[in-house]
Amino acid sequence: MTKKTIIIGISGATASGKSLLANTLVSELGSKRVAVISEDSYYKDRPDLTVEERRQINYDHPDAFEHDLLCEHLHLLQQGLPIQVPIYDHSKDARSDNVYEVKRTAIVVLEGILLLSDPKVRELLDIKIFMDTPLDICLIRRLQRDIIQRGRSLESVLQQYERTVRPMYFQFVEPSKRHADIIVPRGGENRIAIEMIKAKMRDVLNNAQQEEA
Repeated sequence: MTKKTIIIGISGATASGKSLLANTLVSELGSKRVAVISEDSYYKDRPDLTVEERRQINYDHPDAFEHDLLCEHLHLLQQGLPIQVPIYDHSKDARSDNVYEVKRTAIVVLEGILLLSDPKVRELLDIKIFMDTPLDICLIRRLQRDIIQRGRSLESVLQQYERTVRPMYFQFVEPSKRHADIIVPRGGENRIAIEMIKAKMRDVLNNAQQEEA
């Protein structure tokens, strides 16, 4: 019988350090049996809309995500089967024509803002982590990221933050914190939290290796 893949979910506000924590864990573990998947990859594709119309979508609302596809992919990984993960282009607010493959793996680190707010996704998570980073820090990071990496203007980032990001945080993201097993303050550079989570992941990897021996 195939050993179930362990799925670790990292949630929290936008720019709270979710991706940093996920990538730090994988990099420092140095194992090819750990994969990172972003909830952003599962933004709904809206080719029927213009770029300007897509810019008006509330991307911080649960309806912006194709969580059914995400759950389907997580079920496949738990069965030891590969998946084709969409690649989302934030500069165009659309999926690209490319995908990337995630093969059978011992651990999946899934990161995204609304993972803990959706019961269907939440029940698939073996470990639930919430990044409890102050919102002013998140806003500074979001400004830096969206302007430099995603080609947005300062005005557009601030408008989006005020119109949707902050209200949706208080409506959906922050309340989901109560579902977390681990709450990580101070973002993705919290070394004590990183070492704790890495120790648990090493146990999972060692157990998987022993079962296959």
